[in-house]
Amino acid sequence: MKPYAVATPLALLLALPAIAQTWQPSKPITIIVPWAAGGSTDQVTRVTAAEIEKVLNQKIVIQNQPGASGSVGTKNAMEAPKDGYTWTAGAAKDLGTYKVLGMVDTSVKDWHLYLNVAHIAVVGVNADAPYKTMKDLLDAMKARPGQVSVATAGVNSSGHAAIEAIARATGTSYKHVTYDGGNPAVVATVAGETQVTTQLAAEQTDMIRAKKIRPLAVVGDKPLEIEGFGSVPPLSQFIPGFKDPINYFGIFVPRGVPAEVTATLDRVWAAQMANNEALKKYAQGRGALFAPMAGDTAQSAVFPAIQAYAWTQQAAGKAKVSPDTVGIAKP
Repeated sequence: MKPYAVATPLALLLALPAIAQTWQPSKPITIIVPWAAGGSTDQVTRVTAAEIEKVLNQKIVIQNQPGASGSVGTKNAMEAPKDGYTWTAGAAKDLGTYKVLGMVDTSVKDWHLYLNVAHIAVVGVNADAPYKTMKDLLDAMKARPGQVSVATAGVNSSGHAAIEAIARATGTSYKHVTYDGGNPAVVATVAGETQVTTQLAAEQTDMIRAKKIRPLAVVGDKPLEIEGFGSVPPLSQFIPGFKDPINYFGIFVPRGVPAEVTATLDRVWAAQMANNEALKKYAQGRGALFAPMAGDTAQSAVFPAIQAYAWTQQAAGKAKVSPDTVGIAKP
């Protein structure tokens, strides 16, 4: 079984217009990170912003605005003046499912996507928890329905999507404990407030290396190599046939901004981000996948995760709007 790998499409380089006006920002740009500091979105956005600053020769200010599973900050970015100076960041899955969950009236098509990495969820347990393997944890969830506590960054977060997929595949239930971001959820698990977290590898790697969290499985069908630790087995090893679509993250610019803003960012992604060493180093050290993409390529790449999560929530009775009424066909 091959480990996770993502190829950066060469089509990105070929799809750009030969002549396009260059945007030179005249004041600092704000990126609203709709999650708490220290989480996966915050981490990778700061790395990416530092690289963009070098090209645009302008300061990029990161503003953490957590709340309501990322919807507060996203809504603020969406409602900001469309002058190109306010962006947001996170998982594209979130943009695509806010409307289904009744949180924000938006869809992924309302945004220009500038992807940087794909993050992989990991089932991690407190080092003192009795669960030594994923089988141990699944057995406990079956034996004690709704009692095993799982920390996530809230409804619509990557961690919530992961545990919902596990619960649906195994017919189990759990006790959901929510926090304002992935980092607080992981810290809570380390502190013993919860037994389990299903947040992203990027948010757990430090605690895994420090042996304060025991990783039981990758939420997917391929193993994951964590630098300084080793290989984490895939969930499909314990739940035959289990698969989970790749969860892409990036920076998102609302549609309606001046065309020169997105034309410039398209070129930045093709020329500077496609082989960016700082981003590669981040991905390698944090159990993430290096995956810069933009434009139609990015829109196509993110849709499977949006589709899977939207219909998982519909099946669980948690959707406020049926996915098929907002352009998300049943897989």
